[in-house]
Amino acid sequence: MNTHRTAVTKLNEQSLPHLPDTVQIPKYDRHQVTNGIVHIGVGGFHRAHQALYLDNYLHQTSDRHWGVCGIGLLEYDKKMRDALQSQNCLYTLVERSPESDRARVIGAITKYLFAPDDRQAVINAMVDPKCRIVSLTITEAGYYYIEGTGELDVNHPTIQHDVQYPNEPIGVFGFLTAALSQRLQAGYKPFTVLSCDNLQGNGKIAQKMLISFAQLQDPELAHWVAENVTFPNNMVDRITPATTPADVEMVRTQFGIEDGFPVVAEPFLQWVIEDNFCAGRPDWESVGVQMTDDVHPYEMMKIRLLNASHLLIGCLGTLVGYTYVHDVMADPLIRQAVDRLMNEVTPTLQPVPGIDLDDYKKTLIERFANPKIRDQLPRLCLYSSAKIPKFLLGSVRDALNQNGAVEYMSLAIAAWFRYLKGQDEQGNPIPIDDAMADVLTQRANTGGSDPHSLFELTEIFGDLSQSSHFVKTVAKHLQNFDQLGVKETLAQLMQH
Repeated sequence: MNTHRTAVTKLNEQSLPHLPDTVQIPKYDRHQVTNGIVHIGVGGFHRAHQALYLDNYLHQTSDRHWGVCGIGLLEYDKKMRDALQSQNCLYTLVERSPESDRARVIGAITKYLFAPDDRQAVINAMVDPKCRIVSLTITEAGYYYIEGTGELDVNHPTIQHDVQYPNEPIGVFGFLTAALSQRLQAGYKPFTVLSCDNLQGNGKIAQKMLISFAQLQDPELAHWVAENVTFPNNMVDRITPATTPADVEMVRTQFGIEDGFPVVAEPFLQWVIEDNFCAGRPDWESVGVQMTDDVHPYEMMKIRLLNASHLLIGCLGTLVGYTYVHDVMADPLIRQAVDRLMNEVTPTLQPVPGIDLDDYKKTLIERFANPKIRDQLPRLCLYSSAKIPKFLLGSVRDALNQNGAVEYMSLAIAAWFRYLKGQDEQGNPIPIDDAMADVLTQRANTGGSDPHSLFELTEIFGDLSQSSHFVKTVAKHLQNFDQLGVKETLAQLMQH
C-alpha cells in the first residue's frame, strides 16, 4: 500500500484501468449486466453487504442477470444520487481490520434512480419484467409497523398520502403497490420482496405491511399479492459505520481514489436467506450465502445478541461521553456489562444450526472492539424507539416467561431512559434522532428516576408495564444512574 501516492484518480468507468494495482476492480463487462434486482434504500450497509455478494457473483459466474438498480426515496438520498451518478454507480469498499485495509471497487449497481426526481421511472424499473427481486434496506422505521399491535400505521402521513395518490407515491409500500398493480395489468409475474432490515421475521413483516397497504388501495390486488408474491425472511450481518469525511480522505490518500461516497466495513460478513423466491434468484450459495428453510434461529441470534448489545453500548457510551464503539469496548466495566447482557439473553435463543454460540459471542466482542471501524455511537442510537422493541423486548418477555434473569436487559432499558433526557453525565447535549423524540424526551425528563410514564407507551412496551419485577429492576438501575452515575452503577452491579 502506497501512502505517499500523489496522483489521485476520480472514480468512474474510464478511470478503472488507472487505479493502483492494490485495488480490486470489476473484471466483468458491466454493460452486459441486466438489473434483475431493484434495491430500495442504497446506503452504506447495502453497498457493503448485498451489493458485495452480487459483485462476487458477477465475478465468479457467467450469469449476468443479477445487477442492481438502486433507488433512493428520501430527500436525504440526494448525496448518494450525486456521488453514484457522477461515478457510473461505482464506489470504493474498504474492509478494515486491525491488521490492514483492503480496497475494492464494486460494480454490481449499474443504475441509480432518485424518486423525488422521477417517481414514474422508479415504478417502471420495478414493472420491467427483468426485475425479479425488489430488496429493501429502509431501516426499522420504514415499515410503518405499530409495535404494540403488529399492524400497519394507517394514520401515518406517508401511508395516507400514498393511498390517496397511488400514481405519485412517496413511501416504499406505495411504490411496491403501484409496480405490482401495473405488473398484474400487463400480465407479468410478480417479483419477490426481500426485506434486508434488522427485524425478526423481516419477510413476514414486509408481507403483512404491504398486503395491509394494498388492501386500503385495491383489495383485489391485495389478494393477488397474498397469493403470488413471496417474502423470504433473511438475516444480514456486517458492521458498517456511516461514511465520514475522514473515510473519504483515507480512500484518497491511501488508495489514490477520489470517491464522493466510499463505504467502510469490518471484514466479517454473513447472510442467511430463506429459500422462497417466486421469480428466480441468483445462485447465492456459490458466493457463500447460506440458503435455508428456517432463518428464525439465525435472526434471533443476531438481533438479540449483536443488535441488543449495540443499544447498550450506544446508550451507556454516550452517557459517559465516548464517541466511538471501540473506545466504549476498551472500558472494562461497559465491556463486562455487554458480555453479561449477551449471557443473559442466550437462554432465550433457539439452537442455531452450525453455530457455536460461545464462539459467536466472543467474536462479537472482538468485532465491537475493532479500532479501525470507528463506528460512532449516534448510529447505534438512531431511531431507538423502533429498535428497542425489536432488539430487546422479545428477549425480556421470553426471559420473564422462563423465570430467567433480566438484570442486564433492564440495565439497557434504564440506560435508554436516562439517555432520552438528552444530556450526558457532563451536561453536554445529546441529540435524540427519533420519530418519537418529542414525547420520549418529555416523559423522560418529567419522569426523572421513575420509569412509569415511559412504560405507559404501549406502542413500544405493549403489556410489559404489567411485569412488576421488570419495571422495578429498570427503576432501580435508573435511580442508580441518577444518584451514582454510570460507572459506579456498573461497578456495584459487577460485584453481584
